[in-house]
Amino acid sequence: MSEGNAVPQKLLLFRLAGNRLSALGTLKIREIMPLQRLTQIPQSHPAVIGTMSFRGAAVPVIDMAAAVGYPALDAESRKHASIIVTDIQRQVIGFLVRGVDRIVEANWKQVQAPPRALGDQAFVTGLLQIDNDLVQLMDVELLLARVYPESMDSPPAQLTDLERETLREQRILLVDDSQVARRQLADALDRENIPYEVTGNGQTALDKMIQANQEQRPVTILVSDIEMPGMDGYELTFHLRDDRSIHQPYVILHTSLNSEMSVSYARQVGANEALTKFDAEELLQAMLRGTTTEAT
Repeated sequence: MSEGNAVPQKLLLFRLAGNRLSALGTLKIREIMPLQRLTQIPQSHPAVIGTMSFRGAAVPVIDMAAAVGYPALDAESRKHASIIVTDIQRQVIGFLVRGVDRIVEANWKQVQAPPRALGDQAFVTGLLQIDNDLVQLMDVELLLARVYPESMDSPPAQLTDLERETLREQRILLVDDSQVARRQLADALDRENIPYEVTGNGQTALDKMIQANQEQRPVTILVSDIEMPGMDGYELTFHLRDDRSIHQPYVILHTSLNSEMSVSYARQVGANEALTKFDAEELLQAMLRGTTTEAT
């Protein structure tokens, strides 16, 4: 992997309302199918239109347009709609969309962060120009947090006093473009009164680590998302491992992807561990391993 040769990512393009294209990474997707017979769920979120049977399990189906603030799909639109079955944050969820367009290949260096003017409530993690279309990458973590707010809650970790003090001595940097994921990470450390820094993109994280190294207070534990606009977690890790002038932190790539491929590539670029979001105990135990293990 070189600086100009970032890992290509495949994106599924689809439409929610009108002709505007949205996208999800294909590593999140298990299957695409037409609308199935649904079983209604009493007292569910208005965007949850029911459950369907998928490989022997009951899977909730969310009308993605309704969940992000567009009008829900009407009966006529549903006749031509598709369900995108995803595996995200340890959950299998179906998303009803107006129509699937195509799969394209891109890399995260081409993805631009959304304008600040969109605010914290926009369900967009990045923008990508494909042909003549401006494609929005959906923030499914924020979407799921809105539909299932209880999914944000993780049982508190059980640390001993020695473990807590050990982590307090570390210089920890958290990197994630999703505000929901940043909050989960921060909450896990705040509950234990463990200091940290946090940023929303890979390039800023790399700049922070270079500066911290020059000031002789290097980052010792890095927790980074994989899929981020500009510099993704893979490339961030590769840059760190390729620059031996930087103190080598223990790198934990933390992703919503339940994918063996993402874990395998995390190892290839030099990450020490790859975890699926979100389990506070699992994350803090990985950090503790970082205090007793050589980074690379």
